[in-house]
Amino acid sequence: MLMALARETLEAKIFGTNPPNIDLSTLPPALQEPCGAFVTLKRRGQLRGCIGQIEARWPLAVTVARMAVAAAFHDPRLPSMTPDEWKDVELEISVLSPLARLRDASQLRVGTHGLYLRKETQAGLLLPQVPLEQGWDAETFLRQTCRKAGLPPEAWKDPAAEIFVFTAEVIHEK
Repeated sequence: MLMALARETLEAKIFGTNPPNIDLSTLPPALQEPCGAFVTLKRRGQLRGCIGQIEARWPLAVTVARMAVAAAFHDPRLPSMTPDEWKDVELEISVLSPLARLRDASQLRVGTHGLYLRKETQAGLLLPQVPLEQGWDAETFLRQTCRKAGLPPEAWKDPAAEIFVFTAEVIHEK
């Protein structure tokens, strides 16, 4: 249901039609619960957009619909998606667990945990599937999350850096 909602919402935005109506009362309880989620778009195997909401602000169905549109049109790394790209786009939804503070880096589990790192006003997040896709070990995962935050690679060792882990239920379109 989430994948269909994301695809229908995104298709409506791309082609200028009415998006699906999200009637929460008709959805399963799990889709009504507030939950963080990310939507990743890939075109021919290449990243085409990825945006998410860490905090559980909205019902999961609403979060996924909003993040699908954001990934296609508001990822600052990429131009907005065009109708010509639509047929080649694959969606992936990551439903996030709540964040948990990581106090000991040896507790980081590559392939299980995603990372959210923040220091002062800078923050970066990488989903649990990223280090697996890239073949990273735990330290490389930490270093790359620092880079994503715009911080030096070793910033994760700074006591002022806050590191959080989370898990994700990943839904693939295929």
